[in-house]
Amino acid sequence: MAEATRASIQAAFDAAAAEGRAALMPYMMGGFPDQGTATAVAQAYADAGADLIELGVPFSDPLADGPLIHAADTAALEAGATLESVLETCAAVSDRIPVAAMAYVNMIMATGYAEFAEKVAAAGAAGVIVPDVPLEERGPIAEALQAPGLPLIPLVAPNTPPERRVEICSTAEGFVYLVSTKGVTGERDALPQELTKLIEDTKAAAEVPVAVGFGISTAEQAAAVGKVADGVIIGTRLVRAVADAPDRDAAVAGVSDFLRETRAALAR
Repeated sequence: MAEATRASIQAAFDAAAAEGRAALMPYMMGGFPDQGTATAVAQAYADAGADLIELGVPFSDPLADGPLIHAADTAALEAGATLESVLETCAAVSDRIPVAAMAYVNMIMATGYAEFAEKVAAAGAAGVIVPDVPLEERGPIAEALQAPGLPLIPLVAPNTPPERRVEICSTAEGFVYLVSTKGVTGERDALPQELTKLIEDTKAAAEVPVAVGFGISTAEQAAAVGKVADGVIIGTRLVRAVADAPDRDAAVAGVSDFLRETRAALAR
């Protein structure tokens, strides 16, 4: 795969901030429900006003994900999705919008740290999220990603002890992915009341933007989080829109309508 042009994570957050709003970062499952639809969805994200994309690489045991995204993982793998095919989607949009590839550590280890880093960089990814690698074990992956200049984006959770949160944030690159609730991904009727303080505390400890994910399911929730956070990440709601769509055109229309509504809410 030829080296793709890489859009900048920091530039995306800066551009959103200049407009007086939080950055909008939708998640999508690579290869779901098929390769063509997944790439069409990625293009629709960019067309509908997303600032960044979180691109999930399907894995058989996605321990951070709830039932709906887990089912999308399974369907994508059954449809033949691979790391290489997902990175084709990344390469198709990475010159338009920063793409953070989300992969579980076993897949990276099986591929090989250096080879994984080379492939992701060649596809134009702007960073990598590995939800199941703890701070103490980040070294080999982070070092491999340093060669092509890719940040390993860390996660902070509500139950992360304050001193550990500071430690994670002090060395963060790209942005800090702040998990809003305990548990796995999924739509929530309401977000925790203590989330505002958690965002403020995390921003105080970080020198990079802080984006909040897990549980954000409506434009109104995104707008509320966006009043405090630098970015909002929306996943399950959009994966559901694709899963429920009868065809590719309907999937594109569904995600586009929701993202335009959410982008407008963030700007209000």
